[in-house]
Amino acid sequence: MRLHEVVLASSNAGKLREFDALLSPLGLVLKPQGEFNVSEAEEPYLTFLENALTKARHAARATGLPALADDSGICVNALGGAPGVRSARFAGAPKSDARNNRFLVEQLAPHPDKSAYYYCVLVLVRHADDPQPLIADGQWHGEVMDTPRGSGGFGYDAHFWLPALGRSVAELSPEEKNLHSHRGQALRTLFDKLK
Repeated sequence: MRLHEVVLASSNAGKLREFDALLSPLGLVLKPQGEFNVSEAEEPYLTFLENALTKARHAARATGLPALADDSGICVNALGGAPGVRSARFAGAPKSDARNNRFLVEQLAPHPDKSAYYYCVLVLVRHADDPQPLIADGQWHGEVMDTPRGSGGFGYDAHFWLPALGRSVAELSPEEKNLHSHRGQALRTLFDKLK
């Protein structure tokens, strides 16, 4: 599959920065769906895959371009995988990283097991009705911390501790995050499929 210009089915500025850094060396021009006045797609499904596929098809249909979508979130073992696909709205509407983090720490307080993982699934469609979308995923294991550390990243990054690195995700440089992250893993798998 040879691609030059792809619409990113997201309005999340943090995701756009990460994807742009990972895709620009390939000569792929990534344009956020906001440049085309594409509304956010509904995400009614219980799985990351279904939500990502819906977002990719929605952006491709609205723009006529190939579209890349991700659905990602934090899955906490003691909470049965929650917040999962509801990570961005875990504390309710409107979306707020600060409220989501506070709510997660509160929900996890009675549990000794703080293990969690970030999960990402990517879907790339060549057109809205693509019968063979490319799909890739990645996981990044760590622990939820009560007290935030670091000022980088977005979402739950300041509360996501990486024992192997001895830092939170928010303490990593963008390059380190892209090297280790669930999104970086999924993108590398997607690159292999594109080849």
